[in-house]
Parts: sequence; C-alpha cells; structure tokens
Amino acid sequence: MSDISNEPFEKQTLGHPTGLFYLFFAELWERFSFYGMRALLMLYMTKEIFKALSEKDIAAAAVYASYGSLVYASTVIGGRVSDKILGMRSSIFLGGILMSIGHFVLAIENDVAFFLALAFIVVGNGFFKPNISTFVGSLYKDGDRRKDSGFTIFYMGINIGGFAAPLICGWLAVEYGWHYGFGLAGIGMLTGLVFFWSGIKKNVFGDKGMPPSKEAYEKTILSIPQKIFVPIVAVLFVPVIASLLASYQSLGVKGSFLGDKNYVNILFYLIGIGVVVFLAKIIFESKPEERKKLFMAVLITFFMTLFWGFHELSGSVITLFADRNVNLDGIMNASQTNSLNSLVIILLSIPISLLWAYLSKRNLNPRTPYKFGLGLVLAGVSFYILSLSEGSADENGMVPFAYLFIMYFILSIGELFMSPVGLSKITDLSPKRIVAFMMGIWFLSSAYAFQIVGFISKQLAIESTDVNVGGLETLSVYTDGFALISQYALGAGVVVLLFSPLMKKLMGNVH
Repeated sequence: MSDISNEPFEKQTLGHPTGLFYLFFAELWERFSFYGMRALLMLYMTKEIFKALSEKDIAAAAVYASYGSLVYASTVIGGRVSDKILGMRSSIFLGGILMSIGHFVLAIENDVAFFLALAFIVVGNGFFKPNISTFVGSLYKDGDRRKDSGFTIFYMGINIGGFAAPLICGWLAVEYGWHYGFGLAGIGMLTGLVFFWSGIKKNVFGDKGMPPSKEAYEKTILSIPQKIFVPIVAVLFVPVIASLLASYQSLGVKGSFLGDKNYVNILFYLIGIGVVVFLAKIIFESKPEERKKLFMAVLITFFMTLFWGFHELSGSVITLFADRNVNLDGIMNASQTNSLNSLVIILLSIPISLLWAYLSKRNLNPRTPYKFGLGLVLAGVSFYILSLSEGSADENGMVPFAYLFIMYFILSIGELFMSPVGLSKITDLSPKRIVAFMMGIWFLSSAYAFQIVGFISKQLAIESTDVNVGGLETLSVYTDGFALISQYALGAGVVVLLFSPLMKKLMGNVH
C-alpha cells in the first residue's frame, strides 16, 4: 500500500491507472440507479401518473423531455462550481447523495413526491456526472494514447449498470410494483458512493480531484463557508426544479403565440443564448491555437447533440413502441428492452477499444470527425431497420422482436464510434482551466437532445386513454416516424464525412 500512497499514478491495473477501475465501479452503480429509473419512467407516467388524461402520451413526453434536458443542463453549473469551489471529489459526493434522496423519494406513491424526486435527481446529477468523467481524464498525462481505450473501459462500466438495471428494476416493477423498482435504483446510487469512497481511502487518486484552492473552499458567503453554502443552495433549488417539471401543461395551448411550449422549453432557449455568449467570450479570449481546438470541441458537441436526439428516443418513443407494437412474449417486458443498448456496448466495447489501439499502432486509426460521421450514418441505418418492421406485422400490429434487437445493435455500434471517443477528445481539446466546464457543455448536448426527443415524441404521441393502443394504425404512426428520423440521421452523417478533412486540420495534433 505504501507504493500506492507515494506514487499513485505509477500503479497500473491491466495497463491503466488503478484509479480508473474505482471510478469504473462508482459510475457502474450510479448508472444502475439512473437507467433503472429511466427504464420505468415513461411507462410509469403513461400507465399511472397521467393515465386519466386523453393526451397522456403528450404529457409524459413533455415531462420526460424536460426532466432529461434539466438533468444534463445541470452539469454545466455543476462543472463550473467544481472548477471554482468544490473540486471533483466533493462534487461527486454531493451529487451522489442528492440523487440517492431522489430515487428513494420516487418510491413514495404521491404525485408531489414524484416531481420532487425528479428534481433531486436533476440537481444531484449536475454535480456528479461531469466530474466523474473529468476525473477519468485527469488520470492520464497529455498525449497518452491509452486515454481513448481508458474512456472506452469506463464506458463499459456505465453500460454494465445500464444493462443490469432495466432487467432487475423492470422485473421488480412488474412483479411487486413500480416503487420497488425505483427503491432499488436508490440503493444502487449509494453503492456507487461506497466504491468511490473506497478509492479515496486507498489513495489511488493521489491529489487529484481536490478543491482548486483552500481559500475558495473556505471563503464565506453570508458568514457560511462556500463548501456548506453550495449544498444549501442546491437543496433550495429542488422545489424550483420540481415546479418547472410540474408545469408541463403551462403555455401548452396549441395556437398560442408560443406554440406548444412549456416553461422548460423557454428556459432552454435562454440557456442556449447564455451558453453561446459565454463560449464566444472564452474563444475570443483564448490563444489562436486554443481557439481552433475549442471551436472543434463545440462542433463535436453539436454533432453529439444530433446523435443523442435520436438515441435517447430509446427511453421514450421506442419503449412505448416496444410496449404496444413489439411481440415480447416470453422474452422480456417493455421496460427491460432498455437493457439491449447496454448489452451490445458490453459485448463490443473491449473489441472496439482493442481495434482503436491496433489501428493506432499502424497509424490507421480514423480521426475523430470520421468516427462521428460513421456514427451518425449507423444511427440512420438503425432507424431504417425499425421502419421496415411494419412489413412483418401480424393482424394486431405486433412486429417480431428481432427488428428491435437489430436496431439497438446497429445504434449501439454508432454510439461506440462517438460517445467514449468524444468524452476523451473534449478533455484533449479544452484548456485545463475550463475542462470541467467544457465537460458540462458536452453533457449539455444531451440536454438539447432531450428537446429533440420531446419534439419527436409529441409528433408520435398516441392520444388515447385506452390501454389497448396497439394495432396497425399505431404501428404506422411509429414506423413512418422512424423512417423520417433515418433520413435526418443519414443526411447529417454524410455532411460530417464530407467536411471531415477540414475538421481534422482544425484539431491539429489531437487525434
């Protein structure tokens, strides 16, 4: 143990810093909690929370999109607070505790508790998510070619949690009740914190993740040290976020001057303007070489927004499609289909990680823009496969499970081409002084992706309180929508591939 304490980053496990594997397990359990809850959320809203509404799909889509957007938008604030005040370790602990509270509150059968629970998860995720990913990047020196494969291994941990959670939580929800599934998600979050604490006690992180300065950490506001003031403010924001989430019907009257919008939509227009202005200021004040890399970081984030906008339909429209129009008899229930994406990631993350390493040794590893273009093309192909399922439907509008599995298989390969590589490149392209903030911007791409999810979900909503909403007419709505999504994804992928040589030049020596 003395060797770990004195030279923590010389200690290797499977060719990577030992700290990577503690973060691997911490993130695994955090994602178990997150994806276990997400697998149940859309079904829970349409079958319980909004079951009496004639437009239950639209209401559920609005809340799901608002929740998803706020979950990832909060990472921008959490990343900035970490950079300036708390540091990564304290931020991860604060976020984990708030998320645990949220999952346990979600187990309470009450509509008010439902929105408060989502709000706790929103605020907690803002502190946890950007900082644990940034922590992984800090374990590697600049230019270390192992970083891509390290992030891919870390990404596999995310997906082990994402695979197990829908299966177990989905089973509990069906066999014993929704809130048993939500409660297990809370236990998963606490388990993740235990793993992270274990890594700190064993000193595998060295001095990484500490507050940026003792002065900032101890500085007082209203006679309260900032290390205490920040958690107080975070908790006070919970009812504010809950109110925003509960305003899904606000401003939602079609034909009004705001169209079919709610307060969260409006908020995101304002956030977008603020982020663009702040990024423009940072880019303007940066050195010329930094400026080119920052521009590419922003561009990569934009491409990722498009991809996640299609990918995150898995928790909303595709889950409802699986529930209503996919023959799952004897295979799994609709919430459990959320595990398919993670299953493919688990099976292929190591082979693809080894592929990148193999190609790098021979100077054949495709640059990041090419990987992003191919990822978007694969997303388009996956939805095209799903759109073809209508031709194999039975008289009740039920399609074979194979279409759903093939769709997830192809989409997941596209994800492996983009997300873990993108995580790595954001840390490479961003100046160290704002790396956690830029990681927050990276996750903000998912926030705006959920705005895309909300828009698409509303277009494909089935406006009925009838539990038997399957049928050929419903199937036609879904498959027509999937065909249109395919066209947009394929088009975006082709554009990225065409401009990849120019983007490669802007990235300089960042591969």
